[in-house]
Amino acid sequence: MDVCIDSLFGYYLTVLRLTGQTEGIAPPQDGGVAYFFSALAIFLLLLLAARLVASLCWRARKVTKAAETFLQGQHGYWKSGFTPVDMDEEYYSSAGDWEGTDGNTDDTYVDGENYGKIQEDCLQKFSSRDYIMEPAIFNTLKMYFQAGGSPEHVIQLLSENYSAVAQTVNLLAEWLIQMGVEPAQVQERVENHLKSLLIKHFDPQKADSIFTVEGETPAWLEQMIAHTTWRDLFYKLAEAHPDCLMLNFTVKLISDAGYQGEITSVSTACQQLEVFSRVLRTSLATLLDGGEENLEKNLPEFAKMVCHGEHTYLFAQAMMSILAQEEQGGSAVRRIGQEVQKSAHKRGHDASQITLALGTAAAYPRACQALGAMLSKGALNPADITVLFKMFSSMDPPPVELIRVPAFLDLFMQSLFKPGSKINQDHKHKYIHILAYAASVVETWKKNKRVNINKDELKSTSKAIETVHNLCCNDNKGATELVAELGTLYQCIRFPVVAMGVLKWVDWTVSEPRYFQLQTDHTPVHLALLDEICTCHQLLHPQVLQLLIKLFETEHSQLDVMEQLELKKTLLDRMVHLLSRGYVLPVVGYIRKCLEKLNTDISLIRYFVTEVLDVIAPPYTSDFVQLFLPILENDSIAGTIRTEGEHDPVAEFISHCKSNFIMIN
Repeated sequence: MDVCIDSLFGYYLTVLRLTGQTEGIAPPQDGGVAYFFSALAIFLLLLLAARLVASLCWRARKVTKAAETFLQGQHGYWKSGFTPVDMDEEYYSSAGDWEGTDGNTDDTYVDGENYGKIQEDCLQKFSSRDYIMEPAIFNTLKMYFQAGGSPEHVIQLLSENYSAVAQTVNLLAEWLIQMGVEPAQVQERVENHLKSLLIKHFDPQKADSIFTVEGETPAWLEQMIAHTTWRDLFYKLAEAHPDCLMLNFTVKLISDAGYQGEITSVSTACQQLEVFSRVLRTSLATLLDGGEENLEKNLPEFAKMVCHGEHTYLFAQAMMSILAQEEQGGSAVRRIGQEVQKSAHKRGHDASQITLALGTAAAYPRACQALGAMLSKGALNPADITVLFKMFSSMDPPPVELIRVPAFLDLFMQSLFKPGSKINQDHKHKYIHILAYAASVVETWKKNKRVNINKDELKSTSKAIETVHNLCCNDNKGATELVAELGTLYQCIRFPVVAMGVLKWVDWTVSEPRYFQLQTDHTPVHLALLDEICTCHQLLHPQVLQLLIKLFETEHSQLDVMEQLELKKTLLDRMVHLLSRGYVLPVVGYIRKCLEKLNTDISLIRYFVTEVLDVIAPPYTSDFVQLFLPILENDSIAGTIRTEGEHDPVAEFISHCKSNFIMIN
């Protein structure tokens, strides 16, 4: 009814505005126009009343005829072609007949002793508002007449309590459409209001009783899940009422209908194995087919679903562990499994035992015990490191996969590269050996049997890790001393594991509040190291950009305004270098967002555009043009960096794009 009132109020307000009776709207000068619209309003309201009365009379005639037919003993009436108008055809199409085809026949045949109580119960239902619109109206009429009820009383109660809410909504919707509102907008407005009412007033107990009354899956439920709007409603209700049996069943129906790709965020789906397995399969296929960008977009929702509980985590990781052994796509599935494990760790869950059980650790109980202890505590310790060192220094070491656990490798990064970390010097070489072994050793397997272990890079990797560790964790070496060691650092950064360690070290160092306040160089040595990491390791580009964005958005209140601008220009230089190394779209996309959000000094964006124009040249990809051209076409950007003369990079770029690309808004 709120929909009706809302729509009617909007219509009435429109009429008042047209007739000049609303505050703030000047009355029309022509009295004839005002009279015309007033008459139109009265006519429409009379039309509404006439239609409601006609609908009421139609239903009253149908009920009277049904009662007469029943009293005459012609039970086949309801099978003889009773067809309501189009507005209600779908609503009543599955209502059943007087012989109990609705699956609820047992309750309709009663003993004579209960006739009085049955009549009382039925009359109470007939007295409720708009009961003639309820699906159970046929069963209730049948019970009432079998108990000897009076048709006249039924007609009176149903007529007096008929409000025609649904018909009023339909009529007002038709009016809105005739007044020029798009039908899709009207439908969306009504549906959204109904959704909000259902979410607000939903009763799980009444919903569960539907199956008791119907005896089977209601036809209207199957019709509802065919529409996106109502499926979305069921998802929200299932999140709010996870114990509702009706909603759990509906989620399964949605999955059976092939919409399992939509319910990754519904926790209810995680409690049904059949549904969860379908959702897991669909989600994994989506993650594997979309590339890195799609992985970043959908992985958080996928990890949330998998980490819903221990049973879902174990099931998903077991499936991914099996798929990871496949030659085609196995490495990608292993990556997804590791990302989910990292997400579980961030959520405060200790999944180390599951990780080890699904790997090769079960065959090496001593190694499994040592790894499990360190992963559970989140810290390395000399005793367990010694156990692993002895095993991986032997002639027949365990598989290297055993120690290639992301959470385990992160602990080494903290121990070897974090400023201020202390390691027992007697055990430091053991830490370095295990990290180098995990990063550099290559094994060859055939038919589940290891046939070769390549340790050619183990020694050089160990030496590089030790060298950089001594430089990074030496408290006596300042920025000046590091400049003298840049050549050594650049050589060591060529090793991927060292590059990751240096990136972590730079992050920890520059995140200190007073770091930039103490710097005197235009480009601090730590930021210069980021350029070298970008040059050598493409896979670290996302982490470098993430660090630069964090520094760019940090408020350095200890610096004055000009110093802050210079620092941000230095960070933009690093982003331009990252762009020049092939990480183009994410960098330009971030600057585009800064321009749209209006939260960045416009001079910094102009500086970025100028630097980019200096390093780019045709041909350009369409994706790059779609991102970068709107930045240049912004008057506050291009208007101040255009140059007079023959060489105008802004005009040249815009002209090239206009002549070679079709822009899509």
